[in-house]
Amino acid sequence: MGSMAASDHSSKRITVQTINPNVLEFEYAVRGEIYYLAQKLQEELEAKPGSHPFDEILYCNIGNPHAFGQPPITFFREVLALCDHPRILDMSETKGMFSADSIDRALQILDKIPGRATGAYSHDQGIKGLRDTIASGIEVRDGFPSNPNNIFLTDGAGPAIHTMMHLLISSKKDGILCPIPQYPLYSALIALYGGTLVPYYLDEANGWGLEISEVKKQLETATSEGINVKALVVINPGNPTGQVLTEADQKELVHFCKEECLLLLADEVYQDNVYVAEKQFHSFKKVAQSMGYGENDISLVSFHSVSKGFYGECGKRGGYMEVTGFSPEIREQLSKVSTIYHCANVPGQILTSLIMSPPKVGDESYESFCGEKEAILSSLARRAKTLEEAFNSMEGVSCNRAEGAMYLFPRLRLPDKAIKAAEAAEAAPDAFYVQLLLNATGIVLVPGSGFGQESGTWHFRCTILPPEDKIKAVAARITEFHRGFMDQYR
Repeated sequence: MGSMAASDHSSKRITVQTINPNVLEFEYAVRGEIYYLAQKLQEELEAKPGSHPFDEILYCNIGNPHAFGQPPITFFREVLALCDHPRILDMSETKGMFSADSIDRALQILDKIPGRATGAYSHDQGIKGLRDTIASGIEVRDGFPSNPNNIFLTDGAGPAIHTMMHLLISSKKDGILCPIPQYPLYSALIALYGGTLVPYYLDEANGWGLEISEVKKQLETATSEGINVKALVVINPGNPTGQVLTEADQKELVHFCKEECLLLLADEVYQDNVYVAEKQFHSFKKVAQSMGYGENDISLVSFHSVSKGFYGECGKRGGYMEVTGFSPEIREQLSKVSTIYHCANVPGQILTSLIMSPPKVGDESYESFCGEKEAILSSLARRAKTLEEAFNSMEGVSCNRAEGAMYLFPRLRLPDKAIKAAEAAEAAPDAFYVQLLLNATGIVLVPGSGFGQESGTWHFRCTILPPEDKIKAVAARITEFHRGFMDQYR
């Protein structure tokens, strides 16, 4: 009897055959196979220094600025420190250690937090006083009013995107239009929730531009195949492609979503990362309202995060989504879903309010804040240029400039011999390339196949985040590897 009981129990164990098949299907390339190989190599280096032809792993696979030594913005961290440990405010030394405006801001924020407790749950949508501040910041940015009740504070933009996909997708027949290449969180979540990704391809030959005719064609194709397309994702500035949309392109996209009754999901987490003088960021909400479209004309969700910009506070997990054009019934369901998470972490909520309401003219921190911001953004622009020039100097590689965001997405034209070697290794050619690069240099890139790309083309994504004193060495190591790779497989 004992052995039979044991056998019965073993048949009920969780296996890859019994878990949700959608989990097996989705991939998240930014932290995929290459990333796990990099972690293994790092462990080997720590256990046995000198065991590889490099002395450190450079994680150029992910937009994680502080991991590359970028310092936090002083004003933001001062306010956070004071809010998290309010007793500091009562100490006589505090005025000599903290700026007057950071002290004032911390006191204002603490007055908005019930019990002045950053360790307590908040309202599930986020602290009302902080949502008021964020709404005011959106109004200053756009020139149009924002309703704090339309703002949901989240642990970074990711959970907000999770929530929307959960809300929208009920079966494989539900489609979401996504740019290709795209940030792989979208493809992962669409697969996880059992929907269908409907691709629209960005035009690499035109600086990764957006062609509305391509979007229309893909919608028509999907509809003819019985897919109910519910929403369109746009990432501006682009990830992984680094382009900044023109206002004319944005207007076309807004008009298209209005005419087709599509929910517009606007990923705007890189809104502070624009590096070219001839372009600037415009939020899709601002564009829609400037066209005269109101709540009854178009449904729109805007995502923002504290992880990017010049602040780069990835570990603080702060962000928001602003929802407009939703019926009261849908708003009620959205609020119900958000209650599952209790609330976003409170320090992340505070930081989100700070990025939308930084020091102003006349504040003690204003000049130092502007200096820190300018230093980071101008350095990122120079680093992008260094890498772009290096990639364009390499045989068989072409790279559009980074107008914004934190990445370059060069195209690889690989010899037939390399493609055959990748097939023999059962790897996509660009994954084969970046794995060999990692083994030779310790530099972690993400293969373009993880983001989606036109059939028969190969790319990789590289962050522009290595510090300036290392960026030329990174470019040189990739260039040297590429030369050897081409010599081997040409």
